[in-house]
Amino acid sequence: MKKLLVRSGLVMAVLLVPVLALNAQTARNPILFADVPDMAMIRVGKTYYMSSTTMHLSPGLPIMKSNDLVNWALVGYAYDTLANVDALNLTNGKSTYGRGSWASSLRYHNGTYYVTTFAQTTGKTYVFTTKDIEKGPWKEASFKPSYHDHSLFFDDDGRVYMIYGAGKLRLVELTADASGIKPGTTEQVLIENASTPSGTGGGLPAEGSQLFKVKDKYYLFNITWPKGGMRTVVIHRADKITGPWEGRIGFQDLGVAQGGLIDTPDGNWYAYLFRDFGGVGRIPYLIPVTWEDGWPVLGVNGKAPETLDLPASKGLIPGIVASDEFTRKKGESALPLVWQWNHNPDNQLWSVQERKGYLRLKTGRIDTSFVMARNTLTQRTIGPESSGSTALDVANLKEGDLAGLSLLQKNYGLVGVKRENGQNFIVMVSAASGKPLEIQRIPLAQKTVYLKAECNFKDRADTARFFYCLDGKSWKPIGEPLKMPYTIPHFMGYRFGLFNYATQQPGGFADFDYFRITASRAESAQP
Repeated sequence: MKKLLVRSGLVMAVLLVPVLALNAQTARNPILFADVPDMAMIRVGKTYYMSSTTMHLSPGLPIMKSNDLVNWALVGYAYDTLANVDALNLTNGKSTYGRGSWASSLRYHNGTYYVTTFAQTTGKTYVFTTKDIEKGPWKEASFKPSYHDHSLFFDDDGRVYMIYGAGKLRLVELTADASGIKPGTTEQVLIENASTPSGTGGGLPAEGSQLFKVKDKYYLFNITWPKGGMRTVVIHRADKITGPWEGRIGFQDLGVAQGGLIDTPDGNWYAYLFRDFGGVGRIPYLIPVTWEDGWPVLGVNGKAPETLDLPASKGLIPGIVASDEFTRKKGESALPLVWQWNHNPDNQLWSVQERKGYLRLKTGRIDTSFVMARNTLTQRTIGPESSGSTALDVANLKEGDLAGLSLLQKNYGLVGVKRENGQNFIVMVSAASGKPLEIQRIPLAQKTVYLKAECNFKDRADTARFFYCLDGKSWKPIGEPLKMPYTIPHFMGYRFGLFNYATQQPGGFADFDYFRITASRAESAQP
């Protein structure tokens, strides 16, 4: 049974307005306390657009919009399916965790929007174009090779380039429409070792290129990670795109790095960068920029400020994450933009129409593990705290089925219902050790159960707890706390996930009544 959400926090907020009025009008870093890595950003008139990395998720290459650099909302994706291959489909035992499409480049040129990316999975570079960045449609072009961490650039003389690479950065010229490599062109080394300004002591070589032109000078942003040091912004500048280039450290504080420059209509400048912040993922920061002797100077006395002279954030709900009651009009089958599938979905095995007001996840094959199961529907966790909850109808599970609510990463955790020997059990499974272990099970004698996951990312606590409820009134903890480390094999912050998979026989299904996300752990809230 659906229940209305009680906005009890509203009363408290009203009472605190006089005390918090000043802070409420001021933006704070991070501007997005959620996994939005490898941002690329443009301004068209008074509107800002941003793209980001989504790797193995589908749809991919998200486009976000803002009017103030702080409050962002998803407006679309550049593609629904990057490619129809086993690794992207989670078929034949293959996956593409940590790969898929990586850092994008976003441009606006002569009335056309361009967003480009590259994929180790396919070995290709992709160029997506549209006249309407918010509504599409997007046209795709692709070519080999896969240009690592490239920056698309339209120069004033009409020539089009990509700068790419790690450590040794290279330049290649593209066709005028950026749809491929210009015939007869040859790749050339632009900077022999772009890491040099941050030292030569090993570590991550300079990558994440983003190129800008300001007042006839070229500025190239990269990230390095010197061994024993922190993630660092390196900036090179030149009078010609072919060089010579001179470089210096651009910013070194809190590990906030990788991104580029954006200006406001009234002439202020910022650098958009991100910070690795444990289990929640890679979170965006804005760093004020001033100009001295033709160089962008990042930070306030070299530091990332806690507050910014920009409007306050209104929160990430519903622009970046959102609740979903799964209520659709007849014939409407779309999912809100906040949702992404773990890998390409099998669209025959899910529905928001077969049962009114529910998401139905059906099984079509046998799987051996949660991370290899198709059609897990995900959205970001957010910090500093968040919780996700659902109501699950398990009346139609088949023997061996497992359905429920997860926190997806390599060391995942989940609470769900497993059907075994003709009986249903509520289970909490933890892969904190690297292998999934059933920590606790409780017999379930009814068809509906409420499930919840609570996340604490404060000061990198990176812990989660799972709960269940049988009466629609009170939550009970199950299992043990989950430690949520950011792991390279998945290369992504933890995500809430709704899932159902078969381990013995396909053909069962699970019905999810809703998914509700809050920006708190909400331990006392009812389902």
